[in-house]
Amino acid sequence: MPEIAPLVLVDGSSYLYRAYHALPPLSNRKDHPTGAMKGVTSMLIRLKKDYPSPCCIAVVFDAKGKTFRDEIYPEYKANRPPMPEDLRQQIEPIHRIVAALGMPLLVVSGVEADDVIGTLAVQAVKANKEVLISTGDKDMAQLVDERVMLINTMNNQTLDIEGVKEKFGVYPNQIVDYLALMG
Repeated sequence: MPEIAPLVLVDGSSYLYRAYHALPPLSNRKDHPTGAMKGVTSMLIRLKKDYPSPCCIAVVFDAKGKTFRDEIYPEYKANRPPMPEDLRQQIEPIHRIVAALGMPLLVVSGVEADDVIGTLAVQAVKANKEVLISTGDKDMAQLVDERVMLINTMNNQTLDIEGVKEKFGVYPNQIVDYLALMG
């Protein structure tokens, strides 16, 4: 029986920050910042190479503005510093790069990328599909089950149920409590 190609969901917001902080400040001839663009593009090209067609790779980014969580709890992420301006300038070009690579780009107003990824993963599992979530965000470990795995493109580590247990000391269904206790 042939292996079923997974639905690959990329946490574009996680890629964005990881690329920005992993690379030195880079810019083009017009002095526009390009470091995050270079890093995100490299990670997406590698992912596309590692998971060729018939895989569907979708890239999900946070939308600009407040989310439903801000309505529920006004102090949500209140202590988080604002996005650096040189990173903000790279978002729209990165969105264009994703489109040029032929990958669906999802940005849903009022919700974070994590929420979109979680919803799509649950829907895919209900449709009997395998899901691979590409992220460095430990919060996503709560989604891991028999059909959902995580991959960290920085170290190429994949996490299944036992991988989550080994890395965090708890099973995926305990991640929410684990993170709450960690603060």
